[in-house]
Amino acid sequence: MDVTLHLAQDPEADELLGRSPLAALVGMLLDQQVPMEWAFKGPRTIADRLGADDLDAHDIAARDPEAFTALLSEKPAVHRYPGSMAKRIQQLCQYLVEHYGGEASAVWDGVPTGAELLGRLEELPGFGKQKAQIFLALLGKQLGVRPQGWREAAGAYGEAKSFRSVADITGPESLVKVRAHKQEMKAAAKAAKAAKG
Repeated sequence: MDVTLHLAQDPEADELLGRSPLAALVGMLLDQQVPMEWAFKGPRTIADRLGADDLDAHDIAARDPEAFTALLSEKPAVHRYPGSMAKRIQQLCQYLVEHYGGEASAVWDGVPTGAELLGRLEELPGFGKQKAQIFLALLGKQLGVRPQGWREAAGAYGEAKSFRSVADITGPESLVKVRAHKQEMKAAAKAAKAAKG
């Protein structure tokens, strides 16, 4: 993996995301209840605070949970909920160590079908179906990981020329379009809830 991503809208953070499979997974894990750019800047912030050039699943998995939480809680915090996210990141890294030798890319390397890859992503701690589909779409659209049927497995997020998720962000313009789509979805959900009310 060595591509240019624009998810954090920060050159150093995006550079790490483009070359580090674990950083990309951690960024996706952090992408909830905070702005996308904040979430995807998280892996770079964590690496900097660890004094490292990249994230290492073995290292993170073995760290003292309280110390790792403190690291994420330092101002500015890595996430709105640094304690719960520190725990989730450690669980993700422990799972990768246990099942994939600590190599995040082993989750998708050589997987023959999109359906199988989606299943593997859904097994990751902190990844539900939607998050797994969005990450699968990111792998296919921007990181060149395209097993047979990947678009179908990614659902609507796999559609070409869509602006639904981080998988579609390639710069500031597409970020604005994805944000607009998310706001439309929230408004539609709110209207549907009010109609049921």
